Amino acid sequence: MPDRRFVQAERSVRAGLVQATDQAGLNGKWRDAAGSSTTAVAMNTSAPAVILVAPQLSENIGTTARAMANFGLADLRLVTPREGWPSDKARAAASRADSVIDGARVYESLEEAVADLRFVYATTARQRDVAKPVDGPRPAAARLRAYASEGVATGVMFGRERSGLTNEEVSLADAILTFPVDPTFSSLNIAQAVLLVAYEYRLSGLGEGEQGLAFDEAPAIPASGRDLTGLFGHLEDALDRVSFFRPPERKPTMVLGLRAMLQRAGLSEQEVRTLRGVIAALEGRPTRPRARQDGEVTTEREP
Repeated sequence: MPDRRFVQAERSVRAGLVQATDQAGLNGKWRDAAGSSTTAVAMNTSAPAVILVAPQLSENIGTTARAMANFGLADLRLVTPREGWPSDKARAAASRADSVIDGARVYESLEEAVADLRFVYATTARQRDVAKPVDGPRPAAARLRAYASEGVATGVMFGRERSGLTNEEVSLADAILTFPVDPTFSSLNIAQAVLLVAYEYRLSGLGEGEQGLAFDEAPAIPASGRDLTGLFGHLEDALDRVSFFRPPERKPTMVLGLRAMLQRAGLSEQEVRTLRGVIAALEGRPTRPRARQDGEVTTEREP
């Protein structure tokens, strides 16, 4: 049977309500979407918040910020970071992801950090006694993306470096997010886990056939039929002159094989020109007129 709070969260998407979780984390109270509660509204509901619970090392916060910035996440929430905040070590580890570091918010409790969120995942690699729906990173990303399209504020909780989230903390989430790791070595660094989630969330927003790459390879112009026919003839004439086709009666079959091989390559115009230049060089044909160092113009190939 689905978890009661999870079902409530699903219904809230359609009803346009926002859940403000009380300290117990189980008996949610509902407030109007206009924000009549005193709890602050999330800065950006178009992407999930990343919530680090009691992170021990500032460097891990920095590398988490870097992973978030790599894939377009910006809302970083810190619950009682052990080394305090702000942190120069975190900023250095963030490697210029300053916008995420500058926008990070600190909370005294996890309840406060998720109070304005309407759907929250808890990440864990361990089997829990808490009965909740479980998703892998790809289905989770699709669900978070669907909520974002409806303007629903969401988040993903990540636990301490050594021990992860407690059962009580997991109970504040609507569902569990786990990764298909090797069960004999399932421990992930916090930034690694955030990177996996952020990457899948980024992919979930791409259209069919899109790759979302920062740069695209310039498409090569395919060789025309005339280009290929000229290449075939040039190659076959050159091979004839060196008696390549032996025995002669096998020439038609060999020619067909060579043509099929070249056609499978999907050659571009430039590649055909390059191959014809290679053949011409092997034949010892004259080159285009060019000036030597002594100023004399020649078409001879250099030895």
